[in-house]
Amino acid sequence: MFVQEEKIFAGKVLRLHICASDGAEWLEEATEDTSVEKLKERCLKHCAHGSLEDPKNITHHKLIHAASERVLSDARTILEENIQDQDVLLLIKKRAPSPLPKMAEVSAEEKKKQDQKAPDKEAILRATANLPSYNMDRAAVQTNMRDFQTELRKILVSLIEVAQKLLALNPDAVELFKKANAMLDEDEDERVDEAALRQLTEMGFPENRATKALQLNHMSVPQAMEWLIEHAEDPTIDTPLPGQAPPGAEGAAAAAPEAAAGASTTDEEARDELTEIFKKIRRKREFRADARAVISLMEMGFDEKEVIDALRVNNNQQNAACEWLLGDRKPSPEELDKGIDPDSPLFQAILDNPVVQLGLTNPKTLLAFEDMLENPLNSTQWMNDPETGPVMLQISRIFQTLNRT
Repeated sequence: MFVQEEKIFAGKVLRLHICASDGAEWLEEATEDTSVEKLKERCLKHCAHGSLEDPKNITHHKLIHAASERVLSDARTILEENIQDQDVLLLIKKRAPSPLPKMAEVSAEEKKKQDQKAPDKEAILRATANLPSYNMDRAAVQTNMRDFQTELRKILVSLIEVAQKLLALNPDAVELFKKANAMLDEDEDERVDEAALRQLTEMGFPENRATKALQLNHMSVPQAMEWLIEHAEDPTIDTPLPGQAPPGAEGAAAAAPEAAAGASTTDEEARDELTEIFKKIRRKREFRADARAVISLMEMGFDEKEVIDALRVNNNQQNAACEWLLGDRKPSPEELDKGIDPDSPLFQAILDNPVVQLGLTNPKTLLAFEDMLENPLNSTQWMNDPETGPVMLQISRIFQTLNRT
């Protein structure tokens, strides 16, 4: 008996469930070695709506394995696509690509883009040709802004003097300022992250070098470690940062007020003790220049004192400090310590405000003024404080009102 060769070597016959996009369902038999393209052609013959002689009809459809949601490749066989008996395949028409825009549509889109484009200089000049011209003096605007900052600082200087005089009249003034002084000891800016310091010292770095590295790198351990490795051979690595006193000097400075804090029996002794506490507070609230900015500006050739003055005038802003050093150096550091005229309408209006009057009797208000005077960037912290915020708000309102008039 004669048997066809392909029947002998034919693969396993699979019965597949085919679902078309129009809802038709049927069973299609195919061997494992049948290509996906041949299977798709047979499926299209079953539900063809057009001529299969057109090759586009086949390429515009695809078979999807329903269970795995895979699109079957036309070049592979059913076995290669791991199709099993009784699997469900979906016959889907491919989404037609969006047609290319017509020339008229392209022109309209380009016109829309041109309409949304900002006008150029010539268009602005044409549109404003009939408007009267005003010459704005840019230098005057900058001077006014500078005057605002200068006046605000002058107000704080004068209010500190008034607050000190008022608080000195309080019979409990010494105790109040001892508490205020204790508050300053909790200043986070003077502390080093102990966990970060311990990490570096456990690696073998000396404590003083690790402390310096952390202060220079904003308490970042990886950056501090990198800095220590880079500067290991630097002869100045153990030199204290600019603006910082050696540890012994700070202890000696703190010892004098402590010695004066004994029991006072006379008014004169109490005033002397209060004066010492004021001095101690001012020492703790002295301006602390940004160490990195100091080093960067000194590398440009400027003297350390000039650099610290520049950073103090410009609120630790390195770029502004550099411009100040290269410019006319105004305002000068001496101007920062001058108070406002006590007979000026502005200062009188501030002192006449009941909220300000009450706030000046609170030691915390004095601390806020001292802090903002030397570290203006801390103003937001004191504006949000429930005790000092209302005082600062009233001062700001009075200043703005009189500044406009």
